[in-house]
Amino acid sequence: MPDLATNLLLSVAVFAGAFVSGLAGFAFSAVAGAILLRIFQPLEAVPLMMACSIGVQAANLWALRRNIEWRGSGLLIVGGALGIPIAIYLLQNTDTYLLRVGFGLFVSLYAGYMLFRPSFTYLGATASKRLITLIGFGDGLIGGLMAMPGAIPTIWCDMRGMPKSDQRGLVQPFIAIMQLFALAILLQRHSLSSKVVVDLAISLPALFAGSMLVMVAFRSVNEVAFRRIILVVLLFSGVSLAFA
Repeated sequence: MPDLATNLLLSVAVFAGAFVSGLAGFAFSAVAGAILLRIFQPLEAVPLMMACSIGVQAANLWALRRNIEWRGSGLLIVGGALGIPIAIYLLQNTDTYLLRVGFGLFVSLYAGYMLFRPSFTYLGATASKRLITLIGFGDGLIGGLMAMPGAIPTIWCDMRGMPKSDQRGLVQPFIAIMQLFALAILLQRHSLSSKVVVDLAISLPALFAGSMLVMVAFRSVNEVAFRRIILVVLLFSGVSLAFA
């Protein structure tokens, strides 16, 4: 593929991933990966997506800095840090295909059901420290196995009916730290090629444009529309995971 066409697809993928993940709080890899994994090798695409996603998360954290719930996020991070090493062990020693398909179908069915049945009795607003840590552990395990961090806490927040700012303020720091952790592990095992650095530099304008545009869009989205966006992104991510 000519360099111009490749760079154009790279920019389109990064812009779309930045906009969707900036609005929903997660799923950069599910959106951008649909293009990037077709034009780059996985060892080039994966660290590139991680680096871009961390950039989006940093912008989101700055925009949501007044709404960040550090205590709850800290418990999620502790749980996630315990789950990721187990995920790495399973990746190295087991076939995770059936687990990936099963989790993808679960996420798809949940999102599809909630989209077409908007009336729902939400769970209680309070949660114990153990439960929050367990949610983080489950997402560290699943996210580490399937490169889909944030899905379980997002579903949990949706089931609790949390307002968009509270939800993002709880989940966003967790996703950012988990992605930094995963990128550090990846870089420890594989050296970063110069091509990834060049591609990252090429994608920066699209990354910046998508991140800035979504900050305007996020303020104008009401709670009902935000919940539908979250469910649609979950549905797309689950289908992509199950049928990749």
